Amino acid sequence: MVSLAYSPDGQYLVTGGDDGKVKVWNTGSSFCFVTFTEHTSSISAVTFTSTGYVILSASLDGTVRAFDLHRYRNFRTFTSPRPAQFSCLAVDSSGEIISAGSQDSFDVFVWSMQSGRLLDVLSGHEGPISSLCFNPMKSILASASWDKTVRLWDMFDSWRTKETLTLNSDVLVVAFRPDGSELAVAALDGQITFWDHENAVQMGSIEGRHDLQMGRKELDKITAKQAAKSKSFTTLCYSADGQSILAGGLSKFVCIYHVKEQILMKKFEISCNLSLDAMEEYLDRRKMTEFGSMALIDDGAGDEDGVAIALPGVKRGDMSSRHFKPEIRVTCLRFSPTGRSWAATTTEGLLIYSLDSGLIFDPFELDIDITPSSVRKVLSQKEYTMAIVMAFRLNEKKLIQEVIETVPCNEVDIVCSSLPELYVEKVLEFLASAFETSHHLEFYLTWAQRLLMLHGQKLKTRSGKLLPVIQFLQKSIQRHFEDVSKLCEWNRYNIKYALAISQQRGMKRPAETSVSEEELEDSNSDYLMEEATTHS
Repeated sequence: MVSLAYSPDGQYLVTGGDDGKVKVWNTGSSFCFVTFTEHTSSISAVTFTSTGYVILSASLDGTVRAFDLHRYRNFRTFTSPRPAQFSCLAVDSSGEIISAGSQDSFDVFVWSMQSGRLLDVLSGHEGPISSLCFNPMKSILASASWDKTVRLWDMFDSWRTKETLTLNSDVLVVAFRPDGSELAVAALDGQITFWDHENAVQMGSIEGRHDLQMGRKELDKITAKQAAKSKSFTTLCYSADGQSILAGGLSKFVCIYHVKEQILMKKFEISCNLSLDAMEEYLDRRKMTEFGSMALIDDGAGDEDGVAIALPGVKRGDMSSRHFKPEIRVTCLRFSPTGRSWAATTTEGLLIYSLDSGLIFDPFELDIDITPSSVRKVLSQKEYTMAIVMAFRLNEKKLIQEVIETVPCNEVDIVCSSLPELYVEKVLEFLASAFETSHHLEFYLTWAQRLLMLHGQKLKTRSGKLLPVIQFLQKSIQRHFEDVSKLCEWNRYNIKYALAISQQRGMKRPAETSVSEEELEDSNSDYLMEEATTHS
């Protein structure tokens, strides 16, 4: 797998691989539920449109294809006037403008999704296009190239170059912050630089080469420390709130940096599988013989007395060799729009790191008087707002659930209106996670509706920070909506079918005692509801 993208609600993941297949995965069940095989060469980039029902993929076969998730078909194919290998892909926030960068003609091609026509070819780069990214808030396209520049194109102003940012080394990847106010650029010299793209001013930089910690390959004649000096980040991704940035490359580590402080917050080791290449830090003396490394000897290789000579220019190992070890690498990183997880495509496969897997005690403004017994005491006195605030300060999920579910339905409106603004966000976040497991759908939906209706205007002022929470809530509600609507449609169809059959029988046998339509519908409904319950 070389590329991945999250759907806007965080419910699905799409991945593209060197086998030319585009696969769609469900993040809840971890199953791949559809595979598209129309491409005839390696996939270089995949992405979702803003609606979440269209997947776009760029490939080295010279096509960009659009797939429909309603009917599971390839409904659009975009091509260039002259055959070109597309190395990167971007779609704007409206889902109307699609752009792809070429690695042989150094051009950026722009198409219309509606008509499928090629709108323009953006020329100006003097090297292969390595990365494309649209600003989420404005119609500005950033294109990165090996010619050491990042160009910003204004999509509304005759496709002209708005600005050119010059760097010290070949540019490998660009990423806009979710609010569109900052641009992160990773270059071949191992630096991540942050730019104010409106004024073309560099805001800061991170020297990340030593954090990447490249492992030693079996055939390397230099140490891992020396090998790391030539390595760089090949994939970047902002977190959902824009405060952190994920970075990965040809290494077993993924680094997460704090953007403002420009410090390393955490390193994730994606694999501990020593059968992969470039995993070990030091030379393994056990594999060394007087004739050299044992890794050079390949049983059955006829040339040069059994010594395997690597093909020139081969980066991923000689596939014809009997003794083949894939190299550990992170090819793509993406943060979930819900802000609760992030995913990586690696040599090990598709990995998802999530916050929702374990229970963590994380109290908020905890006081000595706040205990489960004092919360229940306040709840028994019917001071619901105070009980909710105390439960959130203790921050134990079971207790929060108990308090919220004790509030009577007719009191929800009053409690929502009297909740302090600080706790509205916390209640929304709890509701989003509660939807995943709870059966009290209507009750929790009432809470969500009243909170958003009463505090909507205040929440708008902090929309940037709240966006991950709202998208998490939307994902949970959408999943239930799809499940329940399918079940209801199935029930309605069966009831109509049963009524139609009974009416036909009634017309054939008029002499027999007729059953009223209401009685028949009641009996059919009872039977079908039992069937539906079993079915669901």
